[in-house]
Amino acid sequence: MINTYKHKELRWVDLSTPTVTEVRAVMAEYGIMPQVAEELLTPSLKPKVDLYPNYIYLILHFPAIHHSHGKQANQEVDFIIGRNFIITARYDSIDALNKFSKVFAVHSILDKENIGEHAGFIFFYMIKKLYKSLNHELDYLADRLKTIENSIFLGDEKRMVFELSKVSRELLQFKQSLSLHDEVLGSFEIAARKFFSEDFEYYLKDMLGAYSRVQAAINSNTDTLNELRATNDSLLSTKQNEVMKNIAIISFVTFPLSLIATIFGMNTAFLPFVGPPHDFFIIMGMMLTLTTAIFIYFKYKKWL
Repeated sequence: MINTYKHKELRWVDLSTPTVTEVRAVMAEYGIMPQVAEELLTPSLKPKVDLYPNYIYLILHFPAIHHSHGKQANQEVDFIIGRNFIITARYDSIDALNKFSKVFAVHSILDKENIGEHAGFIFFYMIKKLYKSLNHELDYLADRLKTIENSIFLGDEKRMVFELSKVSRELLQFKQSLSLHDEVLGSFEIAARKFFSEDFEYYLKDMLGAYSRVQAAINSNTDTLNELRATNDSLLSTKQNEVMKNIAIISFVTFPLSLIATIFGMNTAFLPFVGPPHDFFIIMGMMLTLTTAIFIYFKYKKWL
């Protein structure tokens, strides 16, 4: 599907899951090289930047986290940035670009007064919108980590092992998707300064700053996750040790009682305390006394 947005002499052509016919039409209208047009038809494995005489071709991948069903995937966006046009190609619905298109179609960025004189400015506002969306996702993960922290200290350590693992997987997805953005944006900065002008350098630095803020949020959430995981593991281990200690104490206490019961259950000619009146209560009293003495000793040693 093709959607075209205009502002003065600038055009934004948005291709969503483009067909061969749509790509050929765009290729003919904007003078796109065949090898670039071919890449628009299918997702690419790695991001990259290529500088051509009439445009810059840029591929970036962004993490997509769908909270409703937990599915995760990388979402690719291909950018072809000319002087008075920008073409985007994507193979999935991307909320940030959908919202950007609505803003651009209704009243555009800053009421269409400060977009700039070339399409590089549209790319600037677009990439800022994408990174802002990622920051919102990371804020959501930070809130989840706060909830997990509260649950850990409320005694729900066992269930939090799974919750921490889910957050860890999502942060790993962020890291993998954005791992090459720094390098790609650095290459784009060099290409854009040649293609546009030195006056665009401020906006290029701002793009790198937006990426740096996303990376800082990822690192902050990762540090928090690691601390919570270590705390949760420690508390869970302490609980397990307490359970094992109590089991060991119960085993130690019941062993002599079992031994006494076994001895008095022997079929021998002589057994002490067996035969006189109230012999059952005498033996039970001995066992109760021994049990009490063991517990008093454990308390004295502070094992209980």
